[in-house]
Amino acid sequence: MVNASVIRNVIGIIGNVISFGLFLSPAPTFYKIIKKKSVEEFKPDPYVATVLNCAFWVFYGMPFVHPHSLLVVTINSIGLVFEFVYLAIFFTYATTKGRKKVVLYLIIEAIFFAVVVLVTMLALHGTTRRSLIVGILCDVFNIMMYVSPLTIMAKVIKTKSVKYMPFWLSLTNFLNGLCWTSYALIHPFDLYVLISNSIGAVSGLVQLILYACYCCRGENNDDVKKSTELQVTGMPPDVEA
Repeated sequence: MVNASVIRNVIGIIGNVISFGLFLSPAPTFYKIIKKKSVEEFKPDPYVATVLNCAFWVFYGMPFVHPHSLLVVTINSIGLVFEFVYLAIFFTYATTKGRKKVVLYLIIEAIFFAVVVLVTMLALHGTTRRSLIVGILCDVFNIMMYVSPLTIMAKVIKTKSVKYMPFWLSLTNFLNGLCWTSYALIHPFDLYVLISNSIGAVSGLVQLILYACYCCRGENNDDVKKSTELQVTGMPPDVEA
């Protein structure tokens, strides 16, 4: 009979792979930003939130906070690198206002993270207490990461277009939450991983449903717009190379 810990480790490895896909999924969006040399109406909110989320999970996985969490540390360390690259690209092509917003948020996050680390290490003794406090914070910011696309979802509903809500980001959000929820339910039970990732699975599912509702409708709207332009100008609209 297969040991439960072996199954848990296998699911954890699968979770690492899916999480890697989650961190990689915005790459096409940033390729478009580089190509157009403009962030247009793309928002940095999900990436700023993910930076803090990854930082706290790396801290949570440290042996002096929550032992035997190597898989948590490795994937979130990789995630930190990805998010900083994305934010660097956003910063390069954003307006002055957008750049100030990113810098301000990162400074606030850095100060907050430093304060939490100092308090945890100096005031809390033992991995149980440290896991409790850091685990709760991880849940808060993991949920923020999962629901941060809600700002974009509101835009999707308003414009009836999914142009600014990347499909692969929504899909990997759902799969990532589902996988880590399964991981948390296998002995030893991990409440902190369960809470945020179950919410993440639901959030990802809602995004996918929204995408299914508006993807075809958005394309139809674009077709109508092009048709109207053709009628008004008597010439076909420009086609991007």
